[in-house]
Amino acid sequence: MATESSPTTADLLVIFGITGDLARKMTFRSLYLLERRGLLDCRIIGVAGRPLTDAALVETARTSIEGTGEKIDEEIFDRFAARLSYLNGDVQGPGLYQKLAERAGKYRQALYYLEMPPSLFGPIVEQLAAANLLENARVALEKPFGNDLPSAQALNTRLHKVIGEDQLLRVDHFLGKEPVIELEYVRFANLLLAQVWDRASVSCIQITMAENFGVEDRGKFYDPVGALRDVVQNHLLQVLALVTMEPLAGGVGDELRDKKAEVLRAIRPVDPKHCVRGQYNGYLDVPGVAAGSDTESFVAMRLEIDNWRWSGVPVFLRAGKALAETVTEVRLILHRTPRLAFADAPARIAPNQIVIRIDPNPGLRLQIAAHDEKGWRSIDLDTLFRDDFGALATPYEKVLEAGLTGDSRFFAREDAVEETWRIVQPLLDAPPPVTGYARGSWGPSTAALTAGFHGWQEPWLDSND
Repeated sequence: MATESSPTTADLLVIFGITGDLARKMTFRSLYLLERRGLLDCRIIGVAGRPLTDAALVETARTSIEGTGEKIDEEIFDRFAARLSYLNGDVQGPGLYQKLAERAGKYRQALYYLEMPPSLFGPIVEQLAAANLLENARVALEKPFGNDLPSAQALNTRLHKVIGEDQLLRVDHFLGKEPVIELEYVRFANLLLAQVWDRASVSCIQITMAENFGVEDRGKFYDPVGALRDVVQNHLLQVLALVTMEPLAGGVGDELRDKKAEVLRAIRPVDPKHCVRGQYNGYLDVPGVAAGSDTESFVAMRLEIDNWRWSGVPVFLRAGKALAETVTEVRLILHRTPRLAFADAPARIAPNQIVIRIDPNPGLRLQIAAHDEKGWRSIDLDTLFRDDFGALATPYEKVLEAGLTGDSRFFAREDAVEETWRIVQPLLDAPPPVTGYARGSWGPSTAALTAGFHGWQEPWLDSND
C-alpha cells in the first residue's frame, strides 16, 4: 500500500461524476491545463450513470473547456483526448465495479476522484473495496465532508472500515490557491514578518470572504447549507490554521497537516453570542429556497485561540453573498505604536497592517505610517503575485496534480475536519436569528461583535479588480 511518506504517481485517474457541474466548470479545464504544462501522465476513465460513448465524452470535454473561456490548442487537446474513456453504470451496484476492475487491472496506482454527493461516498468506497480496487489507490472526496461533527465522525468511521486514512484525500480547493500556499512561505521565510506574527505585535486578525452576487439559481443546493457550512467550516478555518500555525521543523510527510490540526485544537468553540447571521433581502424569492427559510447568506464571528502565540488576540471571520464587493483577504492589524514625544498627534497614527489578498488579483500589502506637511497618513507597499510570478496555476490544477502525485499537503485530514466542525457546532445547535440586509451592502451590522476592537477594515481593492 502506498503511504504519504513514499507516494507513487498515479497512472490511472477515475472520475466519478464526470458529467456533473464540477467537471464541466473546473475538472476538464484543469486537466487540459495540466496536459499543457506536461504534468499529466495517466489514463482517465470518466464514470457516470447515463450512457455515453468515448467520442461523446471527448466532445463534452471540448465544450466544457471552451465554455470556461480557455482557448484550445488542438495538438494539446488531442493528447488529452487520447487519455479519455467512459464507463457508465450504477455507482451503488457491483456491476459497474466489475467492469472497472477489468479496465483498471493493468495499472499500478489509481486515483479515484469522487465528484459526487456526500451520501454516495460510503457506498462508492465500499464497492471499490469489495472489487479489490483500493490496493495501491487513493480516493479524493469533494466537500462537504459531513454536515456537522457527528455526521463527519460517522462518515470517517464508515470509510476507515475499508480504507486507510493515508489513502483519503479530502478536497478543499482553497488549499490549492497560490496565495494560500504562499502563506507558509510569506510567514516563515521573512524575518521582517515572522518577528511580528504573534500576540506581542498583532492586535487582531480579520479574514473576509465576500461575494457581490447572490445565490442565483443554486437555491436548492445552498438553502440546506448556508454560509457557515459552505465556506466558513472548511475554507476560512483552513486558511486561519495556515495563518496561525507554528513553523514546520522539516516540512516533509504530514507535518504541515500536524501543525494545522494543532492550532485548530486550540480554538475554542464559537460562542453564539459572538456571531452575527444575516440574509440578504430577496433571498426568500430565490427558486429552490424553502418558504420562511432562516438560512444565513452572511455570517460573522469572533474566535479565540488558547495557545502561547495567540492568546488574547481576537480573530474575526466574515463571509457572505450579495455584498458590496467580491474579495477574499487575510488582514493582521498590529498594535498602535507608543506615544512619540516628537509626534504632533500620535493618537491619529493608524496601526500597521499586513494584508494577504487571496482573490481577486492575489497580492501582499504592508500598510505603514508616514508623515508629510499635512500630517500623519497611511501608505501602502503592495506587491501583486501575477506581476512577480506570472500566470498562477488554478486551484484545481494544484489539487489534481497533488492527488495524482500523492502530495497530502493540499488536502484536509480527518482530525482537522473534525476540529473545524467542533469549532462551529454551537452555531449549528443554537444558531442566532438571521437579520436582513440590503444587497450591495457589507451585511448586517456587526458593531456589537467588534466593540472594543478594531472595526472591519475596508478590503484591499484596486483599479484592476
